[in-house]
Amino acid sequence: MPQEPQDIQDLQERIAHLQRAVDDLSQTVARQDKDIALLQYRVQLLMEREAARESDGGGGVILGDERPPHY
Repeated sequence: MPQEPQDIQDLQERIAHLQRAVDDLSQTVARQDKDIALLQYRVQLLMEREAARESDGGGGVILGDERPPHY
């Protein structure tokens, strides 16, 4: 039984909408991939900076119940 022209047109419209949705999702994933890469780079920089600070002996954390070293 052949499909009627309206059925074919409906299917073509649905495919067009699905293709648009896939393209939108692809763009979103690409943008998120770039964002994640940037965040990973920044975290790495922070980790390296903190490691350097710890190896220099500076940057000690003074807790509320500790006296500062000048007392």
